[in-house]
Amino acid sequence: MSHALSPSQQRCYGVVRVCKEWGVRRATFYHQQHRATSPPTEPAKRGPKTAYTDEVLTAYIRQVLAISPFLGEGHRKVWARLRAQGIRTSKPRVLRLMRQADLLAPSRVPRVLGPRVHDGTITTERPNQMWGTEATSTVTQQDGLVTVFVGIDHCTLEGIGIHAARRATRFEALEPIRQGVRQQFGTFSLGSATGVQVRHDHGSQYMSDDFQAELRFLGMTSSPAFVRAPEGNGVAERFIRTLKEQLLWVRTFQTVEDLRRALHDWLRLYNEQWLVERHGFRSPIQVRRDLLTTSEAA
Repeated sequence: MSHALSPSQQRCYGVVRVCKEWGVRRATFYHQQHRATSPPTEPAKRGPKTAYTDEVLTAYIRQVLAISPFLGEGHRKVWARLRAQGIRTSKPRVLRLMRQADLLAPSRVPRVLGPRVHDGTITTERPNQMWGTEATSTVTQQDGLVTVFVGIDHCTLEGIGIHAARRATRFEALEPIRQGVRQQFGTFSLGSATGVQVRHDHGSQYMSDDFQAELRFLGMTSSPAFVRAPEGNGVAERFIRTLKEQLLWVRTFQTVEDLRRALHDWLRLYNEQWLVERHGFRSPIQVRRDLLTTSEAA
């Protein structure tokens, strides 16, 4: 249009007059003209160039997964372990590369649930405010079916006790709680664990008179979850899932004693090296140590 001739003056309208009539800045006009005449360029990512190519970063990701003591870690924990090694990148990029290299562990399809009686939170701000306990089962080659009882702190997600037994009695169910009391409070006596709530389901072992009497002896408070709402004991349930994926489903055991030793070794490894995302990718032991240090300083 700027090169068109005026019928009356027989002169070009010019860029200035056309841009003024159209309400367009001349810089915009010249920019569009430059884009129209320049050869097309491939789009590139904005911002500074990364120090690692996709191939190099994928190799680092494979290395992290290979040396990790746990199986099937997701992209968030891989990203955290890369940062610990001084390799800085973004979570979306790690997710993209792990997806392209088929390194992501299979995951369940999330379900959208409506309001339930358990809606809210069961995590705590300080250690030793609420412990969760739950049971699962596995099979040994010589002793057959064995029940595994666990205990976990709702704040730090630290395993406070673990036990395996051939008979799933109320006395065996108390063993993880007893281990936690001895470890956290240094003694097992009347009122030694006063103030701790114990979250459990409505299994016969946990609702028995002996189990409840033992809690009262230690000064603990029984906190049963809602009936038919396992989410109310979700901390222990999630711990059970991790235990199955990392140990019970990937190894075989000859006897119940072999299983007990493996459980205690795995629990020690979990407490020291398992990364908890909601605690800034710190291990349960580190979370407890930091919280207790902050409390003492205050």
